[in-house]
Amino acid sequence: MKEAKYSVGEVVRHRIYPFRGIVYDVDPEFANTEEWWLSIPEEIRPRKDQPFYHLLAENDETEYIAYVSEQNLLPDETGKPLRHPQVDEMFTEDEDGRYHAVFLDRH
Repeated sequence: MKEAKYSVGEVVRHRIYPFRGIVYDVDPEFANTEEWWLSIPEEIRPRKDQPFYHLLAENDETEYIAYVSEQNLLPDETGKPLRHPQVDEMFTEDEDGRYHAVFLDRH
């Protein structure tokens, strides 16, 4: 099994579409529905045998959740803060602008 290139808390951008986001979970390989996978145009449909990332994503218009293959992600080097409303619930940002997951005690 391939080791994930990105980890929780890293800010990434999509290789094709104009959005960026922060990784909040990683699947070692595709773990979504077949319908979801088939809905992607065949010419850009990713392989299933690679890590897939759950992102708190945003574009110029909105914030949302995205599920993206490793082959379609690049590091986001803009240094711009993320505005997704769930970022503050799930992460803290250090003085260098890096994000760290907040693990809440739910007992």
